Amino acid sequence: MLVCDFKTTCLNWVNVDDVVMGGVSNSAMQLTQDGTAVFAGNLSLENSGGFASVRTVLERRNYADFAGFRIRVKGDGKRYSFRARNDERFDGVVYKFDFETVPDEWMEIDLSFAGFIPSFRGRTLVDVPPLDSSNIVQIGLLVSNKQAGAFWLEIAWIEAYRADTVASSFR
Repeated sequence: MLVCDFKTTCLNWVNVDDVVMGGVSNSAMQLTQDGTAVFAGNLSLENSGGFASVRTVLERRNYADFAGFRIRVKGDGKRYSFRARNDERFDGVVYKFDFETVPDEWMEIDLSFAGFIPSFRGRTLVDVPPLDSSNIVQIGLLVSNKQAGAFWLEIAWIEAYRADTVASSFR
């Protein structure tokens, strides 16, 4: 089931970069004429920085009948994190699923809800309930882990998949 196609859904993304804590990284999610979106910017480690992210609030929030999200992306070879939140808060617990990209290659990646890891400001949390797939309020993307410099990740679509369907390429 389609979550974002960047033509009719998921049109409003907000960047949250390390400037909130004194860093100088920058990012944006730009919609393209081809109906995709590009998450791009510059990751800087200056002033104790080191992350750039974008997020959006979902219209549909109940994905309890699905096994996870599937994304179609083309990247720059860097590692990214797909993020989900069970609330509308700016800060707090976020559930992350990290994935690698291959430079200039389209990939379809399954992000199993069971594989999302609870995190707070880059630290893995224990004794926290798992991601509640019946109430996914926000989704987003993040680049961090000292991967300084320019970055870009093109996203064709995001969909929810059922356990009996398999991505056509990389996991």
